[in-house]
Amino acid sequence: MRSKIITAIILIIHSLLCLNLYSQEQGQMIKYLKVKFQSYLETVPWEEIFVHSDREDYIAGEDLWFNLYLIDRQSLKPSSKSKLVYFELLNFENRPVVQKRISMNNGFGPGQIQLPDTLSSGTYTIRAYTNWMKNFLPDNCFSKDIKVFNALNNSKFKRKSITGKSEKKGKTDSSNFLKKGSGISLVTKYLGSAGLEIKITADERFNSESNNLIYLFIQTHGIIDHVSAQMIKGNIARLTIPVDSLTEGVTQITVFDSKGQPLCEKYTYIPGRKRKNVSLSCSDSYGTREKVTINLDSLNGIVNSLYTGNLSISVKPLVNEMHSTDLNDYLIFGTEFGQNILNKSLEEKTDNTTIEGIDSLLENAASKWIIWAKILSDSVPHFKYQVEKEDHFLSGKLIEEEHFLPVTSKPVLLCIPGKKAEFQYYETNNEGNFKFNIHIDDDIKDLIIMPHDINKKQRIILESSFPDQFMKSEISVDSSRKSNPKYLADWCVNYQVNKIYGASSEGSPVKQAYSPIKPVRFYGKPDIELILADYVSLPEMEEVFFELLPHVSLKKKSANYEILITDRIDDKRSELTPDLFLDGVKIKDPAIIAELDPITVEKIEVIKEKYVTGNYFFPGIVNVITKAADFNSIPLPEYMIRLSYRAIEPVLSFVSPDYSTAVMKDNTIPDFRNTIYWNPSLKPDMEGKVMAEFWTSDVVASYEINVQGISSAGEIISTRKLFTVK
Repeated sequence: MRSKIITAIILIIHSLLCLNLYSQEQGQMIKYLKVKFQSYLETVPWEEIFVHSDREDYIAGEDLWFNLYLIDRQSLKPSSKSKLVYFELLNFENRPVVQKRISMNNGFGPGQIQLPDTLSSGTYTIRAYTNWMKNFLPDNCFSKDIKVFNALNNSKFKRKSITGKSEKKGKTDSSNFLKKGSGISLVTKYLGSAGLEIKITADERFNSESNNLIYLFIQTHGIIDHVSAQMIKGNIARLTIPVDSLTEGVTQITVFDSKGQPLCEKYTYIPGRKRKNVSLSCSDSYGTREKVTINLDSLNGIVNSLYTGNLSISVKPLVNEMHSTDLNDYLIFGTEFGQNILNKSLEEKTDNTTIEGIDSLLENAASKWIIWAKILSDSVPHFKYQVEKEDHFLSGKLIEEEHFLPVTSKPVLLCIPGKKAEFQYYETNNEGNFKFNIHIDDDIKDLIIMPHDINKKQRIILESSFPDQFMKSEISVDSSRKSNPKYLADWCVNYQVNKIYGASSEGSPVKQAYSPIKPVRFYGKPDIELILADYVSLPEMEEVFFELLPHVSLKKKSANYEILITDRIDDKRSELTPDLFLDGVKIKDPAIIAELDPITVEKIEVIKEKYVTGNYFFPGIVNVITKAADFNSIPLPEYMIRLSYRAIEPVLSFVSPDYSTAVMKDNTIPDFRNTIYWNPSLKPDMEGKVMAEFWTSDVVASYEINVQGISSAGEIISTRKLFTVK
């Protein structure tokens, strides 16, 4: 009897130990999946951009006003990581018509471009992306079609339609590499407040191979909602996830086997449970040249976070076409699932359709961001384009001229002429690529780029900051439209009248949230600083060096010149050949300095000893600075590239007439504005009220007010209202 009891106790202990080990294994697998997922998100963040433009239809020659919203896909809050956005206008052949770099501040950036008046009538595409988003082009960018009409061009309207295929050449990533014929099927049903019901069915073969064990991983735009181990009983595992555990948006449900390999997945839409309704209040009708006051109501709880957020508002004529894209609609899919699904969802206005309708769009969807094959991989992903947090990156390639082969592990130099020498270098990588940091401001910088080794035939090829990776499109000539809609004819007249009378909505430049960096001498305080104005003028540079610069000599040697720095160290004479600079630009030939007219030289700075910046070595420095300090006193050497470069273009403010005085209201100059009002930065006043004021024009019509925005807490404001001018 005693032996039986002992045996039973041993079996119980063994079972408990096995159960404990089994539980530990499950816990380790759950932790493994979470750690892999979170590590991937830290390495591969996903940015989204939304562009709110003043209109969707334009006349060639008009201004296009817009505001950029940069949003982190995981938090769905404004992102302050990238400080610069690339904005393009593409024609129906995907050729850029306008390209601009726009400065961002805490996730927002106002912009404006002028449409060339030579544009043919047709569909054009505006697209916007950050430097980081270039790694995932052509999908990961905002893209929206607009229509441009040219009344002076009789060519037929050319319509562009996106095929959904990439023009990017080479092998593309497959989706999630999920196992086919895994023996697992997954069905979900959203039960509203009761939660999300999940039913997993497995066949006998799978159960025998996996001991009836699976792992369930649920995430929504990078937020983990649920991870658990599940036992399959009777070939079925069924569970209900509470609604409070689920994040609003497109949810990805993935089933893993006992070894942590993904087997199958499904996407479903979880609707928002609490949405802030914001309304616009103003009169329903106004007269011409009458003041309009708009108030945003129901902003309680949002106003405080709007001080660090932003709202943009446009007022335009109402046309009998589909509404423009809303920020709220856009963020349901973003660009995570590709342009085809995004475009289709926006066409069908997903916020007004059923959950089943949205799920039908997701049946063949796969995230272009959350890819389990990459998440579970042990290799560290490499990205060519980095986040532009503080500076803009100017990139290029150094090649060997004869065979066009990349030159690797060799420095490329960047100098900026001026009173204070600015210097950068970059050692080329295995593909011969280099990049320099350019401060983000609207100053025009005079950049001079050169290879370190000028004795070898090498060529520098600068890379455009606007990559040529597009979605394929098809062009069709719109023969069905015999004539343009009447409002377009009116708009063309309005544009021509405004042009004749010199009326413009372009105001002064918008004040940007940056300050230009003052130049700093890269070598600090020089050992010797010779200011020529302090001495008697000498006729030649040789005499200047001989008479005024101790320890530095400029001598003619045979047919050439040489510059040496001499000194005594421990009673021993030392000589070194310094690197030479003219106006802060590195040069090779001492004859350039010898042939200068001393009357044009302001000063000479000398570093007498070896100097190192980063890993770049200078055996002493002699920098001759002319009075102009512009490096124009000599012809540009053929091994140099000179580039006038601006990181961003200034953005003009929108202005409209003020008819508050009788003189202005009664003047005879016609006011035929097509965009009545535009403000990319509508913010609360000191009392927390959000209000906009403007004056109507002379055009009698119906108008649409469109407000888009997002607070710092991620609360979306997207609302519209109509009024008429009689």
